[in-house]
Amino acid sequence: MVNSRFDESASLHDAFKEHFLIGAAVNPTTLVTQRELLVHHFNSVTAENEMKFERLHPAEDKYTFENADRLMAFADENGMAVRGHTLVWHNQTPAWVFEDSSGGSVDRETLLSRMKSHIETVVTRYKGKIYAWDVVNEAVSDAGGELLRPSKWLDIAGEEFIAKAFEYAHEADPNALLFYNDYNESVPEKREKIYALAKSLKEKGVPIHGIGLQAHWNLERPSMDDIRNAIERYASLGMKLHITELDVSVFKHEDRRTDLLAPTPEMIVRQTERYQQFFRLFKEYSEHITSVTFWGAADDYTWLDNFPVRGRKNWPFLFDKEQNPKPSYWDVLEVARS
Repeated sequence: MVNSRFDESASLHDAFKEHFLIGAAVNPTTLVTQRELLVHHFNSVTAENEMKFERLHPAEDKYTFENADRLMAFADENGMAVRGHTLVWHNQTPAWVFEDSSGGSVDRETLLSRMKSHIETVVTRYKGKIYAWDVVNEAVSDAGGELLRPSKWLDIAGEEFIAKAFEYAHEADPNALLFYNDYNESVPEKREKIYALAKSLKEKGVPIHGIGLQAHWNLERPSMDDIRNAIERYASLGMKLHITELDVSVFKHEDRRTDLLAPTPEMIVRQTERYQQFFRLFKEYSEHITSVTFWGAADDYTWLDNFPVRGRKNWPFLFDKEQNPKPSYWDVLEVARS
């Protein structure tokens, strides 16, 4: 039974039901503390961490599915879609994946075999229940000339590791939508690298269906022109687009303050403007954008607390610390109705 205080506000997912799914990243704690909010406003969930390699597969002969299964049960009970996040990433992958019995680097064949086994086991477990996977996460470099970021996956298996991951995932669940996911996706230089990678994979016949735009944005950056240009550039490949990790930090990148106990009125006004602009753009491109997922649900919990500045609280969502709607929520609803 949804708490009566949520009955007074229109459902976010219902408002956008003609346009795209509305998702939230969750964890074992927020599945409890934000349960009513999640059930009322969202029709899709993503595991914040509980489906990453280190959580599911901490040792070669050990899988730990309990928390991921709990998320799946929650989604099933409440009629929610599930996005899987993530199968292959340079972070949060246990050391054993890349090491032989003596602690040295494994060879290419062994690494690809371990990747295949992991992907088969995880994707098959949730086959037909997870409709989309972030197959490869953040493989593109932020640095100048190089396309791919340095990683053990790249060092040992070569750039083909990306294509292999998609192929293994497609074999395990031919009906799942498979995404490449990255941040700084609207920065022009990196946008072109992500575009080049996705185009190359598609031209090689790799089963990639979409690009995930993480959308960790703030009050000023990226510009609306850069976001629009990124959406159009990726959409030109004929792929689905998902907004996968949306939040709007109230701090500019260079702002290192730790003294605020609440967002300033100016921050609230600007955050409201930004969310309204974003959702107007998402709605405009909803032919291509089929899912919008926030990287959290309310300001009582966010990964941006203490990151990148320790000792600092952030307030990046449409709902405040008490899980009540902020001005940005009402303006986003107006976008849906306009």
